[in-house]
Amino acid sequence: MLKKFSVENFKGFKDKITLDIGTPSNYSFNSEIIENGCITKGIIYGINSCGKSNLGLAIFDIITHLTEKQKLLGSYDFYLNMSGRKSFAEFEYTFVFDGHEVVYKYSKMDVNSLKSESLSIDGKEVIFFDFLTRDGFTLLEGSDTLNASIRNESPISRVKYVNSNSILSDNVQNQVFKKFIDFVERMLLFYSLDSRGYEGFMNGSESIAEGIVNSGKVKDFQEFLKENDIDYELYGCEVDGRKAIYCHFDNKDADFFKIASTGTRSLALFYYWYIRMEKASFVFIDEFDAFYHYELSESVQKRLRRISDVQVFTTTHNTDLMSNDLLRPDCYFLLENNSINAISELTEKELRQAHNLQKMYKAGAFNGR
Repeated sequence: MLKKFSVENFKGFKDKITLDIGTPSNYSFNSEIIENGCITKGIIYGINSCGKSNLGLAIFDIITHLTEKQKLLGSYDFYLNMSGRKSFAEFEYTFVFDGHEVVYKYSKMDVNSLKSESLSIDGKEVIFFDFLTRDGFTLLEGSDTLNASIRNESPISRVKYVNSNSILSDNVQNQVFKKFIDFVERMLLFYSLDSRGYEGFMNGSESIAEGIVNSGKVKDFQEFLKENDIDYELYGCEVDGRKAIYCHFDNKDADFFKIASTGTRSLALFYYWYIRMEKASFVFIDEFDAFYHYELSESVQKRLRRISDVQVFTTTHNTDLMSNDLLRPDCYFLLENNSINAISELTEKELRQAHNLQKMYKAGAFNGR
């Protein structure tokens, strides 16, 4: 799981900003949200233009050079901070897998140009490469034959190179390395509007209807909508050679996506990804409830909470969700002034389960210690 993430000189983040989700507080309620010492469900708040979307892009920058999954490269224009003094951005990830810690650090001059990268497992640096001096090494057992070729002119990530071109021995260190690669391969970022696309996890541009029909989930989707007071009789079919979802009415049937409201279409997009999330590792949903009313936002968050072994973080402006009935004070984060902190860290007051977090937030209780 992801334990900590830091980035510096990337887009709006001139100075180093750190998201720490590996030091949860000692609350006795909603303890299932904490797995392997890491926070697995969280909601990020912040005013417009504070950097919530850019934080998601920063976290998912890792998939642009370690995987062949879907990439939103156009979103990485104006890569470096406009006021920064450095000619590169710096990233650092700390993961934990079965008690073993992986630290992956790299720097980039743009989304496609690595400057350096370093991978450490349990405190030992096992892969290093400087793309300017062409100096580097790999110490993973089974990859030693690559130490000559690793210094070539190729711009590709040396972590990716080692993973793709070596038959690693079966030992604990290499097992942890493989778990790290697998985690990154299964990361997913998506937006509440289908037109904005997704990043990571898979490839292709399958339509929402195709995805739901091909998964055999049309009736389950119908029940999902009904649970949220949207009552349609749905069925899957094929129209002009493509899978579609239609609504049945007494006088005429209609394509679901041609009659559904913006909010309902947004909910369909959520469902499309929701039925795949159990196979993901880390999910970031930007402005997940932009088209939802409060009850629907809460319903969706409760569904996300039920997914185990997957870290899911959402961004929102909806403070009605800031409740101990849903999550905990160490799972609600405020992003402001190039800093992100759990609200539990922003007050000296001991927060208890009975506290009304939303009321405290609006009263300015989390404006700093």
